Amino acid sequence: MARTPTPGTRDTILTAAAGLFYEHGVRAVGMAQVVEVAGCGKNLLYRHFPSKADLAAAYLDLVRRERAQSAGEALRWAGTPGERLIALVAEIADWVRRPGYRGCAFRNYLTEFPGDDDEPARVAKGYLADTRAEVDRLVGQLATTSPDVFADRVWLVVNGLYASSPEQAPTAVDWVTELVASGQPAARRSSE
Repeated sequence: MARTPTPGTRDTILTAAAGLFYEHGVRAVGMAQVVEVAGCGKNLLYRHFPSKADLAAAYLDLVRRERAQSAGEALRWAGTPGERLIALVAEIADWVRRPGYRGCAFRNYLTEFPGDDDEPARVAKGYLADTRAEVDRLVGQLATTSPDVFADRVWLVVNGLYASSPEQAPTAVDWVTELVASGQPAARRSSE
């Protein structure tokens, strides 16, 4: 008689793998470690995730959903495109200051597996492209004469947030706040 999988087994495996992958890197973690931490058998692991690439893609998709939820919460209360842009950068600044922060999961994966075009790489690249597109969209709604340059500057700040020490995070938010203020001279003049 075939055993019925315990509800939540997939989530238990994914949670175990996510912790290991984030702390040690995808390449450094073996499937045996995932089995041990998840407390499941190999057959059960491979039933839910036929390959390590499937597990890595699910991990990155999980992080993508977490990041989207966190960013969505931050943007919910911001009104103008400038406020939304600042809120997005502030949310990232808060994210990198969390205890246990070990870098951007997507950038970490792409650094571990440069040149790969497998499913995990597509998830990672997709997240980064979507985030950049959101920055471009918000900048496009600002009164600025050089939206491409403006968006590039904001994107450099975002990349810097992920790469620098958490102590720099407030400075990054200040820079984007100043950039938004200088990119909207009419709005700044009306408030003076």
